[in-house]
Amino acid sequence: MGLPRLGIIAGRGALPGILLDAAESQGREVVIAEMDGFESNVESQHPKLHFRVERLSALFDALKAQHVSEIVLAGAVRRPVLSPRHFNLRTLLLALKFVPALRQGDDALLRVVVGLFEAAGFKVRGAQELVPELVATPAMLTQAYPSEADRMDAASGMALLRMMGAADLGQSAVVAKGRALGVETDPGTDVMLAQVAALPSIHRPQGVKGVLVKAPKPGQERRVDLPTIGPDTVRGAIAVGLAGIVIEAGGVILLERDRVIAECDAAGLFLWAREADP
Repeated sequence: MGLPRLGIIAGRGALPGILLDAAESQGREVVIAEMDGFESNVESQHPKLHFRVERLSALFDALKAQHVSEIVLAGAVRRPVLSPRHFNLRTLLLALKFVPALRQGDDALLRVVVGLFEAAGFKVRGAQELVPELVATPAMLTQAYPSEADRMDAASGMALLRMMGAADLGQSAVVAKGRALGVETDPGTDVMLAQVAALPSIHRPQGVKGVLVKAPKPGQERRVDLPTIGPDTVRGAIAVGLAGIVIEAGGVILLERDRVIAECDAAGLFLWAREADP
């Protein structure tokens, strides 16, 4: 008996394609589903569905008609602007659960979304479950190593992220000499790094480069929306002039790992998969 047919609810970015390649290498049958306005760049001969959130029940029916039993949510999307005229009756009933969550943080909303898929009979899988090598085990992944000051900034940054995460806020920050130079908000890590790069020098501690820290929120639903770094993150860190990047081991997706490590090494940045604090 083969593996269950997989539904990839695909947004933008590289992750959906990585999951598709992994599923194909396992000989697994796949169905791609894309939300209107946030189509992926995945090109595939597999069946492809398009859906609106206002007709989520129709997506459930279409996935079941394709004999999908497991799903994974992968790729970037934004909160959609819902149109009352597009709701069907069944989704209108579901909206009693997910519309209030639209006013909450990302993790709260995604927990509701996962719950809706599970209530419809699907098993929700995390990207890291399907492709375990997407996340790093505790290790220094580069030739460069952090200084003692960098390690202290890493600890301060992780403590800051725990406080931010408790309020369901961002998943990354830039810390230098114990000071937060930037914290992630809705536009994302790349925008935060660009903003820090544009800070006048008066706001930067002299002689200290600082670090980018990235980690999931405490108690986060880890099957969806794990924080991610990739080559763009490295380029942003270089533009800021940081000493390195610290990610929580097992909790951050590392896209294009070999390229990321090579670019860090070329720039003299360290990349540290740091064990989570107890």
